[in-house]
Amino acid sequence: MVREYFLGRRALITGGSSGIGAAVAGELVRRGAHVFLVARHQDRLEQTVARLRDTARDAGQKIEYAVADVSLATQVSEAVAGAEQRLGPIDLLINSAGITQPGYAEDLPLESYRALIDTNYMGTVLTVKAALPLLISRRSGWIVNLSSAAGLKGIFGYAGYCASKFAVVGFSEALRAELVRHGIGVTVVCPPDTRTPMLAAESPLRPYETAYLAAQGKVLEPEQVALAVLGGIEHRRSLVVPGFDSKFLRFANGLAPGAIDWMFDGMVRKAQRQHHQSGSSP
Repeated sequence: MVREYFLGRRALITGGSSGIGAAVAGELVRRGAHVFLVARHQDRLEQTVARLRDTARDAGQKIEYAVADVSLATQVSEAVAGAEQRLGPIDLLINSAGITQPGYAEDLPLESYRALIDTNYMGTVLTVKAALPLLISRRSGWIVNLSSAAGLKGIFGYAGYCASKFAVVGFSEALRAELVRHGIGVTVVCPPDTRTPMLAAESPLRPYETAYLAAQGKVLEPEQVALAVLGGIEHRRSLVVPGFDSKFLRFANGLAPGAIDWMFDGMVRKAQRQHHQSGSSP
């Protein structure tokens, strides 16, 4: 039986054209919600919207979109205003837009560090800032910010990405504390590697040590993360960590961070030995 918690709710989802954002949109539509997708590529948005309309629970559901770059404040403000005009008052804001670029810290260009912060962190901040006056005026709503397991523990090869995702976690925790008095909830979600177009694009670019570390964990499907996101909202959780591996990492790193560092360092050394033995250049 389809649960009724999300029936008739109105959700704005950034990064909604693919990956986790599209999976969350699909699950919401199946549960009777109206959705407004925001992403940079119109063709992908149109394809996703067409698929969602085919699976709508009833003909009255509104499924709309806007092309916008979340790192640009003007475009974000226009998208939020468009969502309110075309859907009505927004109940849910789900920030799923994100980019990644793996690489050794010394090789990653400064422009890449800035781009990661501008999209992953400031993109979240800009969307929240645009929507917050509306949510506060209504004294209701829920905000979901997608971080990453790499926002809980620094990972070899992800200095720029981890920094941006740690920032999302800190922002979300502080935001949650502030918005309680306004009746607004905040959830931050920290999934591990998830089978998305972003993962497919970044995997060949990973340092070999990073690739070795990633191979030790399980890759989740976007639909699994989407169910965890909606479950977090339903159960009013401030933190959602999908997948056993990520839950274990969070628990163990909180309990004994030195031991986790030792374990990861050992895996990195093993990857380096294998790489050198294969005859590859360092």
